[in-house]
This record gives sequence, structure tokens and C-alpha cells, in this order.
Amino acid sequence: MMISPESYYEMNLKGKSEEEIRSANRGLKREIGHLKNVMEHPSYGTQVLMCPTEDVRIQFNRMYLERAKQALFEMGASYTPSRAELKAERFQENIDCIRKIEFYIGGFFGTRETCTVSIDGEHIRYDSERFFDRDALSLPGSIGSGMSKADFLDALRELYMGEWQSTYRTERFGYVVMDGTQWSLKIEYSNGTRTAYFSGSNAYPYNFDKLKALFGIEDDEEEDFQEDE
Repeated sequence: MMISPESYYEMNLKGKSEEEIRSANRGLKREIGHLKNVMEHPSYGTQVLMCPTEDVRIQFNRMYLERAKQALFEMGASYTPSRAELKAERFQENIDCIRKIEFYIGGFFGTRETCTVSIDGEHIRYDSERFFDRDALSLPGSIGSGMSKADFLDALRELYMGEWQSTYRTERFGYVVMDGTQWSLKIEYSNGTRTAYFSGSNAYPYNFDKLKALFGIEDDEEEDFQEDE
């Protein structure tokens, strides 16, 4: 069971020195990185999941980290973000200026889908092209179900894509996988920000399932199961 950020402060930060709080900051960032690596490993999900899950622990550790930064400010100290943190912050700040997203996922032997979201003012348009003559899905809580621009952008913020690697490969974990599933994500902006690219081959960011859900994409075996019901 996870505790609240204020309880974390009372138990771990209150009365501590500046260096002790900075050490707690570093520890929280290491733990978030470790949890991401666990979830991005090719074998993740093949064993019984712990409770709370890694995803929940990441969410709470983010809140603890923000409380730890606040603790520094409260004692008159400053916090200097890393280059990676600055990059992630810039991505979050530019989300309101996204004008187009193209998301592709598929493999030679499976369903291939290209999803495009275009944003013009308060208008948002979603197009999906699926191969092998399967109908596009409009899952509840997905862009295809009529989600508003504000809700869509909020959902993107919760993905923290500014923290993603530009490319994901199984070789990072010592695995070599041929064929399988490839994916790519292209994000264009209206304010002159450089286009963002992400891609992967049989490897994914820790919260990739949330991205797929946002675009109304399910795994082939999940769709087959639903069709059989």
C-alpha cells in the first residue's frame, strides 16, 4: 500500500538536512528508472504481478519526488533539474502546441494500423487505417470514441513521453527478436518546435499499453477473444 506525498514527507523528509533531502531526490529518481526498466523488459508480465504494481509505484514516486523538491524550496534551497528532466519538461510544455500525431503499429504477420490525430484550434480529427479488412475500434476512453481535445491532451501529459527513449530495441536487454511488432510515433507542432520521433521493434516504453488504449488499439489476441464471446 502506498502512502500519500504528505505522509512521505512526514516519515522521510521532515527535519532532514538539505543534503539528506537531495539524497532522497536522487534515490527516488533511481527507483523510478529501475521500475521503468522492469516494465520494459521483454519478460515483464510473464510472472505474477506484485501489488502495488510497478506502474502504481512509479506514479506515487513521481508525487514523492515533487514533494521532496518542494521541501528544498521550503528550506530556501534550490533544485537543479538534469538535462533529461529539462527535456521532459519542455515536452510537457509543448503539448498544447501539438498539431498532428501519426502512430503506426504492426507486423508482417499481424494487423497493421496507422492512426492520425490532427488538431486545428479546438477541432480534433481522428483517422485510422487498418490492414487485413478489420474494423477500427472505438474503445471507451479512446480518441476514436469522440474524446475532446482537452481530454486527449491531458491523456498525453499523463504518458510523460518526454522521458521516453527515441528508440526501443530488445538488444538493450540482451535479446534478439526477428520480425515481430514494429511501431513508430511522430509528433508535429504548430509553434516551431522540432518534430518528435519515437520508434521500437518488439520493445516498448513502460506505459505503451496506455498509448495504445488512447488510440483504441488492442492486441490481436484480445480482439479475437472478444469476437468469440
